[in-house]
Amino acid sequence: MRALLKRLALMVWSRKVELGLGVRVTVAAMSALATATALGLKLPLWAVLTSIIVTQMSVGRSLKATRDYLVGTIGGAIYGGAVAILIPHSGEGALLAVLVLAVAPLAFIAAINPSLNVATVTAIIVLLLPLMNHGTPLESAIDRVLEVTVGAVIGLLVSFLVLPSRAHSQIRASAANALDLIAAALGELLAALTRGRDNDALHKLQDGIGAALVNLNGLGAEAERERAAHLSNGPDTGPLLRTVLRLRHDLVIIGRATVVPLPSELQKRLAGPLARVSEAMAAYLRARAVALRGGAGAPAIWPLQVALQAYAGEVAALRRAGLTRGLPGDVAERFFALGFSLEQMRLNLKDLERCVSEWADAAPVVKGEKPEAPEPSEN
Repeated sequence: MRALLKRLALMVWSRKVELGLGVRVTVAAMSALATATALGLKLPLWAVLTSIIVTQMSVGRSLKATRDYLVGTIGGAIYGGAVAILIPHSGEGALLAVLVLAVAPLAFIAAINPSLNVATVTAIIVLLLPLMNHGTPLESAIDRVLEVTVGAVIGLLVSFLVLPSRAHSQIRASAANALDLIAAALGELLAALTRGRDNDALHKLQDGIGAALVNLNGLGAEAERERAAHLSNGPDTGPLLRTVLRLRHDLVIIGRATVVPLPSELQKRLAGPLARVSEAMAAYLRARAVALRGGAGAPAIWPLQVALQAYAGEVAALRRAGLTRGLPGDVAERFFALGFSLEQMRLNLKDLERCVSEWADAAPVVKGEKPEAPEPSEN
């Protein structure tokens, strides 16, 4: 039982961001209902729904959701109220015509700017609700704006005060996840040069990397919104995001260079050096991921430098022995492109070292560090 409880606690703790969101949404809904009831709003439902909508995973996302929802609501209420007041619609046909006039322009605007989707809904509510409660369009518009404002303010306050989660801190975990996936994909791609590809595994990894980068870019925009509002003061997100994206591009080039295995003679000579390069790069990427998650320094890059230098030396030996002269044109092109892409990835990993050091607020670990190996020669 104790082991089961421990596993459950670890599972819950691993989802602490999601758990925090659940707590914030619950508190926001309860607070919005209590506030709307205390203020005597006609439809507390809209205040509760709005508070849930604007309470997002991070403060930066909550800021954007609140801004978009308020702007869309106010715009839709003004336009819908104006149409309902200025155009008589006592009959069913007139009501349908007014409904078209209210919905069509706002739907067109929302298609251009999806953040204003709520404007169309608000205009419909302002137009049709008076038919149910026998009020006026002006009263309906004012009530709608008040209800949404109460919900938005409550949701935003809860996002700030109850277990607040900053996008700036979430970037650490998201970038670390992307680096782990890149490390796994790199190992699969380089292993394909000697044993063939596992396309199913590679497709799964590539899909995971794509989803991780989409999430990372979204968090980056939210983090910059927080920085602009002076809600966080961490390092600039741009360099880290650009470096991870460049590593993904390096992975794509390596993927093109490893479409088919190397010729058997080259496999015999390069299997060992390539395996060491793969192990060193993957280990370095995973170590940097751990450093990002834990906020501590990471190991130095010299083991990777040594592995790449050994690979470059073996390639040079193959060329001196003339083993690359008889290669078909497409095979030779992929073979030398591999060397270029590995060198490019090394340079981007050096940039990653600097970025992670900034985010970890600590220099890379240098205990037992050897002098940096000479730069690998171009293949």
